This record gives sequence, C-alpha cells and structure tokens, in this order.
Amino acid sequence: MSTGEAAAIMFGVFAALVLLRVPVSFALGLACLPILFIDERLTPFLLINEMWKSYNAFILLAVPFFLLAANLMNAAGITERLINLARASVGHLPGGLGHINVMVSMLFAGISGSSTADAAGIGSLLIPAMKKQGYDTSFSVAITACSSVMGVIIPPSIIMIVWGGLMSVSIGGLFLAGMVPGILIALFMMCTVLVYAKTRNYPIYKRASLMEFFQAFGKSILALVTPTIIVGGIIGGLFTPTEASVVAVLYSAFLGGLIYRAIGPKQFPRVLYDSARLSAISLFCIGTASAFGWLLAYYRVPQALVDMVAAYGTGIITTGFIIALSFLVIGMFIDAIPAIIILGTILLPLAEKAGMHPIHFAIIGVISLAFGLVTPPYGLCLLISCSVGEVAVSKVLKDVAILLLPLLLLLGLTIVFPEIVLFLPRWLAPEFL
Repeated sequence: MSTGEAAAIMFGVFAALVLLRVPVSFALGLACLPILFIDERLTPFLLINEMWKSYNAFILLAVPFFLLAANLMNAAGITERLINLARASVGHLPGGLGHINVMVSMLFAGISGSSTADAAGIGSLLIPAMKKQGYDTSFSVAITACSSVMGVIIPPSIIMIVWGGLMSVSIGGLFLAGMVPGILIALFMMCTVLVYAKTRNYPIYKRASLMEFFQAFGKSILALVTPTIIVGGIIGGLFTPTEASVVAVLYSAFLGGLIYRAIGPKQFPRVLYDSARLSAISLFCIGTASAFGWLLAYYRVPQALVDMVAAYGTGIITTGFIIALSFLVIGMFIDAIPAIIILGTILLPLAEKAGMHPIHFAIIGVISLAFGLVTPPYGLCLLISCSVGEVAVSKVLKDVAILLLPLLLLLGLTIVFPEIVLFLPRWLAPEFL
C-alpha cells in the first residue's frame, strides 16, 4: 500500500466518523482498523501495543494531577479572591469587568494549567455579573471564552507538558517560553476591551484605594505563589514536572482544606470524581492518537510531507505559517492533545528541515491550538461559556472573531520574531535550549 493510499484511508475514515459525531478518541482508533485488515503485515495487536507504550510514560502522570490541582483551586474559592485583586488593580478602567475577566484568566492560568477549568470557574462568576451590570451577553461570553485560552499558554500548561513529553523538549524551557506570549495576549485583549468599552459605553468601577489593593493582594498571595513554586521548582531542578504536579495538588489541598477551609469531606470526593473523569478522557485520547500517529509514521506520511514542502525551499518564517495554519485547522475539529500527537509528529521533521528551534515550533503549535478552544465546531471553552451565559454559539461568533484578532496578531509576531519566545529561556536557563 502506498503512502498516499494509507493517508487517504486513515484521514478519510477519521473525518467521516467525526462528521457522524463519533467521539474523537474512538474515531482515531477506529480509523486505524481498515489499514490493519488491508495490510497483511499488520495485526490488531500492534494497535493495542502502541496504545500501551504511549501510556507507559512517567510524564503523563502530570495530566491528572494538574487537573486535580485546578479543580481543588476552583473548589477552594481561589477565583473569588483573584477577582477581588483584579477589581482593585484594573476595575477603574473603562469596561472594568472586561479587564477584570482578562486579568483573572491570566492569574488563574498561572495556577491551573487548564483552559476549561478557567472558563468554567471564572465564567460561572463573571458572566452573570457582567450581564447584571449591562454588558452585552455576547461580549460577556466571548471575552470569558477567549481569555480562558491563556490557560494553555501561560505555565504551568498541561498541553506543554504533553508536548514536552512526546517530543522530548525541555518542559522547563517551554514554561519559560510561554510567559511572554501569555502576558502579551492579556495586554492585547485588554486593549480590545478598552475599544469595546468606549464604543458601547460600558460601566467602570470606582478606583480602589491603596489600602484596598493591599488587602485584596494579601488575601490572594498564597494562591499567587503557586506558579512560583511549580515553575521555579522545575527550573531550579528541585523536582520534575510530574513531581511538580503532585506538589501543586498538595499545596492546593492545603490551601482549600486548612487555610481557606472551603473544601470539606463532602466536597472532596466530587472534586476527585470530576478530575478523574476529565483525565480519563484526555489519556484515552493519547492512546488512540498514538496508534494513529504510529501508522502514519509506518507509511512514511511525515517524510512524504517534508519532501513535498522541501521542494519549494521554504525558510523558517514560511514554515512557521504552514505549521500554524495546519494546527489552526485541525484544532477546530479535535482536542489539542490528539492534535499534538498526530500533527505534531508529522510537522516536526518539517520544522527540523527548516532549522526551526524545537521550543519555537512548540509555542507556535500551542498558540495555534489555543484557537481551537474557542472556534466551532470543537470550541470546548466557547461551548462552556455559552452554556454558562445561556446563549446560542451563533450569537457570540462575531465578538469571538473580534477578540481573537489580538491572538492572531501575537501568533504572527511569534512566527516572524522567534526571540519573543526564546529570549527568556535563553536568559534565565540556557541549559534548557
């Protein structure tokens, strides 16, 4: 069987199953079956073996632990404390609650590493508050969904952990590389909110006094220490990313159970159940996506793509835009983790051929996949926010498109100017490069 035939069968079956609304994790595994029956050299046991090998990775233990830490933080009432701090910091700007929404998402991203936890936790509090104060429902939902994507860009990011483990890239280096783009996204979005506020005459809060700011900061300081512990511990060599995820859980449980006293024996089982359910979905996807990716590699699909593109003599910038466009498209239909396993392994040889740094390649991929969280038909963060705001997805797409422009601008800048992502790891931890 030729490379083109194998790719056509696998991607064709996968696309058909997705259109039939078969869950992506199952569609990836089922798309492998026709090849296994057609090619006599392959057996179904190979599929099972590749799934097993993908699970046998110590780094993947970080996924359920970071999800558990994020849910513990939500249950502990961390979000309310961050909202009070954001209100004291930026609430006096035009469109105060919009700025608060963006700032809280940025702060929560540094604690949770999960965009869905961000959208659910922050949206349940801020979307009703924004609607009550006269903000358009579509804008309230759109800003919540779009700002939540910082959860996968600002460290600790679960997607970066998976990427680093699969592609053998320094996770500490990825964490450092994601800091500047994440902060820039927040600043760009706040500028967009300012334009909205001036155009639609959105309300503002009274400027907080210095005492009110320090009071809000004091109540939030223990939560804000979390990213310092996680990222600082990894960079300083105190623990691995997996060990850092366990530290995050212990610290979150300590804050929620003993300091804030918000998580009791009745709440804890529910938090464990929600975390286990989300982890099972993500990890099952990793297994079937790994089998799918192995079959693509077996039929030399990645190499065929490299040979095809190399014929045009593309450089780093052109290759960067090709990579970004590929991830943007696939991110609209499937979750980020299987997208990394399937498309990341295909595009990695292309990036290497162009001389692109592995961390630069990773950040382009992560930012591009962040779009998929708020773009239909997948758009998980958008669906969560629309559910909270009780509004149809179609009614918020215009505002989502406008609010995504800053993210698109940042993606372009990241491709053209690699130093935006590389200068911080090069300065603080050159050994990660």
